[in-house]
Amino acid sequence: MSFQIIDGKSIAQSIREEIKIKTDMLKTRGVTPGLAVVLVGDDPSSQIYVGHKIKSCQEVGFYSEVVRLPATASEEEVLSVVSHLNERPDIHGFLVQLPLPPQIREEKVILSIDPKKDVDGFHPVNMGHLMIGRPRLIPCTPYGCMRLIETLNYDLAGKHAVVVGRSNIVGKPMAVLLLHKNATVTMCHSRTKNLAEITCQADVLVVAVGKPNFITGDMIKPGALVLDVGINRLPSGKVVGDVDFSSACKAAGLITPVPSGVGPMTIAMLLTNTLEAMDYE
Repeated sequence: MSFQIIDGKSIAQSIREEIKIKTDMLKTRGVTPGLAVVLVGDDPSSQIYVGHKIKSCQEVGFYSEVVRLPATASEEEVLSVVSHLNERPDIHGFLVQLPLPPQIREEKVILSIDPKKDVDGFHPVNMGHLMIGRPRLIPCTPYGCMRLIETLNYDLAGKHAVVVGRSNIVGKPMAVLLLHKNATVTMCHSRTKNLAEITCQADVLVVAVGKPNFITGDMIKPGALVLDVGINRLPSGKVVGDVDFSSACKAAGLITPVPSGVGPMTIAMLLTNTLEAMDYE
């Protein structure tokens, strides 16, 4: 069966070009979009992610800032930084890079972020708006997945969409977004029985479990649209997704690669959310 690789990298580049045009227009009115990232500790993956975000900000003309705190920082120190960013008029959106060191409660930090500046879309206020179908700031990775589907002109109405993974960051908001587009949605997770039987029914399969090559080609319906959210580094250093790409290509009709699939779209949606945050009322 022939298949098409979805080039998330080039689609994200097109979105960034559109954002740059909007940013240039804002600058003519004396306004520069500002995005800040709070980075606690020196986790290598987090360092890389933050670097990509800042580079993308520079590319589109945003003002960007990284607030770095040591891994030993207290919860009170992080909350103080968040409070300061909530009040800064030049910072329209910001995020606290996850994961956080064990002495800091992620839920407490997320709750302390002003929902109007919550460009990650994780605050319960923004999650609530998403749930009732009036989204404001949408979690970036599911948002990116939906933009990919939109770019493909793929009609989700009546399709069976299966989401593997139930995290608050990807799985749950992804299921809600698909539902809002009139897909019939099934959510699977670590306790799902007969997983392959369910994934083989999926017209659209979204995988976000954090396990390398977890979904294989024999678990995919022929011709399905497969979105691989996973990013896993093997001992060899190779980066792979949650879907075994080589075998999945034999079944899928459309599939995102890793890297250059969903990942670039996540950052593009972070930039999009920053512009959205400027108009948040």
